Amino acid sequence: MGSPKVKPALERLGQDVRHARLRRRIAIADLAMRAGTSPSSIARLERGDPGVAIGTLADVLLVLGLLERLADLIDVRKDDLGLALSMEQGPRRGRSFAATLRKQKAQSETAQEHQDIVDPDGVSF
Repeated sequence: MGSPKVKPALERLGQDVRHARLRRRIAIADLAMRAGTSPSSIARLERGDPGVAIGTLADVLLVLGLLERLADLIDVRKDDLGLALSMEQGPRRGRSFAATLRKQKAQSETAQEHQDIVDPDGVSF
């Protein structure tokens, strides 16, 4: 753990997992079996141990019916700082309208060159 702010956040997460498990009246052993992990891993998760794998957390949230909460954890649409920074950078360089027209004209000329030339007598060159 690098920051002192991490420990309380993980402990809170563990407490929330514990409360969700208790509300559903699921024993640690049953949750561990259904999540495919050991009871000691569940106990460590509930204590906020940073060594518990994120995959274990995902399996536990799946059993508790809360997996969508993990997917919403870092929703970029709700990342106010990230959105503000991307707006600050301004628009990325794009094609001008004139360049787009030149490209379309070149493509149409190339397409016309590859068309068969038919003379009025019906002979193709």
